[in-house]
Amino acid sequence: MKLEEERELVWKAKKNPKAFGQLYDLYYPRIFGYVYRRVADFDIARDVTSEVFLKAFLNIHKFRWKGISISSWFYRIATHEVNSTFRKKKYSPDSLNQLLDQVGYEMPDPSSLENEKLEIEREIKEYSDFLQIQTILSRLSVKYQEVVALRYFEQKSIKEICEILDKKEGTVKSLISRGLEHIRKKL
Repeated sequence: MKLEEERELVWKAKKNPKAFGQLYDLYYPRIFGYVYRRVADFDIARDVTSEVFLKAFLNIHKFRWKGISISSWFYRIATHEVNSTFRKKKYSPDSLNQLLDQVGYEMPDPSSLENEKLEIEREIKEYSDFLQIQTILSRLSVKYQEVVALRYFEQKSIKEICEILDKKEGTVKSLISRGLEHIRKKL
């Protein structure tokens, strides 16, 4: 989707809550994949991703278009939610009933979620190197986990990472470099 089309969709979502569903459909798989790779637990990832979109839905009116994809905002919320989950060590999601009642969204079909789970698990098993790197990455400081995951798993540009994490370019580059050095040493 082109930025101009996305900008129009964001504007519509601010005016009409049902239009937010298009943003959800467009970005849910990417955000879920990012969260799943960070937490390595399907159920927690599903709950955290639901929280991300609930918070985004409830706060869409606060989003300010800066010429950068709204996905950066979703990734920022996801990063905060993942970090919050790790801090709590125990995750208990807010109810989605408000969203379901207020706008009439329907919960995803359980069979499609199961298919999604199986597909993600298959992909992860295919890449044993990914699992080894993920284990090493999970032992690194959160500041390194965030930048390495966004750069190499989510394939975000330095500019996008700066926007997501609200950090300066030099800081992001330095964190990526140091994070990779830590991973290389442990491989």
